[in-house]
Amino acid sequence: MDEDDEAEAVEAEVLRERPTLEDDLRQLIGDARALAEAELAWQKARAAFAGKQIGVIALLGLLALALVFFALMALVFGLVLALASLLGAWGAMATVTGGLLLAAGLAALLAALRTRRMMRSIADRQAEP
Repeated sequence: MDEDDEAEAVEAEVLRERPTLEDDLRQLIGDARALAEAELAWQKARAAFAGKQIGVIALLGLLALALVFFALMALVFGLVLALASLLGAWGAMATVTGGLLLAAGLAALLAALRTRRMMRSIADRQAEP
């Protein structure tokens, strides 16, 4: 019986050392909490990085747009100067202005057509169940 008592004692010791379902659940909850905190810290760091970069990106975009604007103004001025010798100052100015207004009107017409096409497409999709 000495061996049986010893075997029961070893079995009881193993059962005491084995974590219970409650211990496993507590460990799981602790791990989930730690994971959530780490994920939150990671997302905060990503947002901070993106926030800093957005300012630089916006500034560079505005600089690019300003430089394109000045390049187009130089082109317009150059066209007026080049045409002035052929059409006179007033004729060159009228020709360049008319060409710019024609290009602007064409762009506005294309924008209106695309807007109508988009609105029809949206309206058709909303009507479908």
